[in-house]
Formats: sequence, C-alpha cells, structure tokens
Amino acid sequence: MAGSEMAAMDFTSDNASGVAPEIMAALTEANHGSAASYGADDVTARLQIVMADLFEHEVEVFPVATGTAANSLALACLTPPWGAVFGHEHAHAHVDECGAPEFFSDGAKFVPIAGENGKLEPDAFKAAFRLLPLGNVHNVQPSTLTLTQSTECGTLYSVDEIRALTDIAHSRDIAVHMDGARFANAVAALDASPAEITWKSGIDVMSFGATKNGAMGAEAVIFFDKHLARDFAFRRKRGGHLFSKMRFLSAQLEAYLKDGLWLRLAAHANAMAGELAEGLGAMPGVDIHFPVEANEIFVRMPVSMSKGLKEAGARFHPWPMVGDNDRARTVRLVASFQTEAAAVAEFLAYARATAG
Repeated sequence: MAGSEMAAMDFTSDNASGVAPEIMAALTEANHGSAASYGADDVTARLQIVMADLFEHEVEVFPVATGTAANSLALACLTPPWGAVFGHEHAHAHVDECGAPEFFSDGAKFVPIAGENGKLEPDAFKAAFRLLPLGNVHNVQPSTLTLTQSTECGTLYSVDEIRALTDIAHSRDIAVHMDGARFANAVAALDASPAEITWKSGIDVMSFGATKNGAMGAEAVIFFDKHLARDFAFRRKRGGHLFSKMRFLSAQLEAYLKDGLWLRLAAHANAMAGELAEGLGAMPGVDIHFPVEANEIFVRMPVSMSKGLKEAGARFHPWPMVGDNDRARTVRLVASFQTEAAAVAEFLAYARATAG
C-alpha cells in the first residue's frame, strides 16, 4: 500500500491536520506591505466587528496563539489566587495544560467534578461548591465555572443544559467560561446559533478555537461582558501572547469566519466521525463509549483489530478506560476537516477484516 494512502488514515487528532487553503491565502494577503504592530492593524480592528456580528453582541476580542493561553489567561481574569475554578474532571484546563491556569491566576485551585459523557450536571455542581463555603478563610472561594463545548468526550451541551448550569453559577456570583477549542464542531452539529449557546445562555467569556479546524495557529478570547476584560490586555502581554505582528493571527480568524468557512470545515469533520462510528458500531466486539455528536470517537475494540489497523498504517491514540482488558482496549479516533471519505472507508474495511 502506498505511503500516502496509509498517511490518510490519520485519526490521531485534528491538531494533526494542515491549514485550510482559504486561511493560507489570507496569510499571504496579510503579508503584503507593512501594518501597525501589537494589534493596532486594520485586520485586527475588522476582526472585532466580524466577531460582534457573529455573536450578535458587543464583544472584546483578544487573539492569542494557543488554546492553553486562551484558557489560562481567561480563567486568570475571572479567578483570584484564592479562588476555585469548577470544571469537569476531564476538562483540558485541568488535565492537559500543565498547571497553566493555576500558574497564570497565581495559584487558583481547579475543582474537578465527575459527570457522565464529559458533561457537568447541576446537582454535582451544587454539591461541589457547597463544600467550599463563601467567606470561610480556610477554603478557596467559589469563583469560576468552566464548560467545554464540544466536550472532551466528543459530546455536546444543549442550550438548556448550559443555561441550567450558568443560572446556578450566576445566582452565586460565579463567572462562567467556555472552552471552545472545538466550538465550530458544536455549532455545526447543534440547531443553535453561536449567540444562543454562549452569552444568551449565560456564558461570560469564551476561548474560541480555530487551530484544530483549519487555522495555522490562532485562537481568541472573547468577552461578552466587557467589564471582565479590564485586565486581560495586561495579562496577555505579561503572558507572552501580545504578538507584535498580530495581523497574522487576526487574518487567520477573519478568513476562518468568512462566508461560513469554519462551519463547513467542522461539518465535514463531524460527518466523517459519524461514518466511522456507524461503521464500527455494527462490528462484533466493538463498543463505542459516548454518543458521537461532534468529531471524536472513543471506541473499545478487540486488541487484534487495533493491531491489524496499526499494521495497515492507521494512526490513532490508545485511550485507556475502565473496563479495558487484555482482549479489548479503548482508542480515540478524531476526524478533521481534511479527513477523506476514502480514508474512512479504508479504515472500516481493515477493521471488518480483523473483526472476522
């Protein structure tokens, strides 16, 4: 089998994908001539308007280069050093950012909460903050709630589910952040507008991702409550994410949103994941852990199947979960905007062959 064909079966991560041609073209265009530095350029100014139109709301938009920076700096704006950030036990901000949220907030504590399918439930959230009484000098103070959309399990919060959690948070003066590293996949899958699943549902600040879905390296922190943004410019500079040539981040985000490109790219990734899940779910010995609602699949498969797929050139990450054993183990499969239908078909063909 040709190497290029084997490389096409890459389901390790949407971070492994390349750059959408439209975004690469926008970078080339932004490279013509000179422009004001540190975000004073015309492209960054236009991006503020584009985002306000997208979300149907006045916003403060701050481009940064990484999701870790977006999450960590946003949470630091909302949480004092003696504060608590509540989030799901699998949240990226808790398990995958090397303590950056705690570092940039000068010591705030992440409080992990269990929840089925990667989502927080209102009763579990209430139980968690009841353990940390307001005004008690001996415990960190409830300050922030962070929700991930789509979740680390590839599932989605509905508008009602978001509102139920934000209502509880706001009734206790707790700010709400959304980690939207895969926000496009959520919007493409839900029958709801970006506004409806963010500020209209009670989200105060969000990390808006683009890198996983076609950008070279561009994220943004979006404040729907401008008052909360008062310190962010200083935190971004202090954190090393005030780019002198900011236009190259802003150009990516502007092109990403133009003519609905971001949703077309995400819808394709979602569709490829759906085809994978449908095919695998019909095979003997295969168990899909969570509802497949965006572009990630967590599947327990026979070790013989996993080995056969690897030998055929498929790429994916092992993802150990409770219930795995010597005969069957869990892997994670992630589809991207570049995933080809032929690669999905090839992957399923090899899986069927090893399933007997």
